[in-house]
Amino acid sequence: MGMTSTGSSVESEEKPMSEINTTPLVDVMLVLLIIFLITIPVITQSVKVDLPKAANIPTQTKPENINIAVDKDGNVYWNTMLVPTQDALLDRIKQVAVMDPQPEVHVRGDRHTKYEAVGRVIVICQRGGIQKVGFITEPDRGLAR
Repeated sequence: MGMTSTGSSVESEEKPMSEINTTPLVDVMLVLLIIFLITIPVITQSVKVDLPKAANIPTQTKPENINIAVDKDGNVYWNTMLVPTQDALLDRIKQVAVMDPQPEVHVRGDRHTKYEAVGRVIVICQRGGIQKVGFITEPDRGLAR
C-alpha cells in the first residue's frame, strides 16, 4: 500500500494573484474626498469685492507729467534734479497741484529701493493734493529673478 498525498504538488503551489485589492484605494479616496469637502469652503470664503478691471496699456508721456524717481539709496529726483528734502518735494507738489489740468505724477522706484522711500513719496503726493499717481515699471520679459 502506498501512501497517497492529499493534494498533488501542482495544486499546492500558489498561483500569483491577478486581482487588485481596491479596498485600500477606496478608503484613501474617501478620506481625501472628506478632507476636500471640509477645506474648500474655508479656502473660498472671502469678502465680496468688485475689483477694478485693468489693462496693461503703455503710458503716454506728456510734457506736463511729472516724473519722480527714487534711487536705491532713497534719494528723490524731480524729473532729473535731486530734491534735497521732503519739504522741498511737498512745496513743488503743491505748486503743480493747483494747475489746470492737474499733471499726473509718475513714480519710478529702483528695484532695490526700500518700500518706505517710495511710500513717503506717495504720502507727500497725497498731502500735496495730487489726484493721479502712477508707478512706472519695466515690462516683464521672462527675466524676473
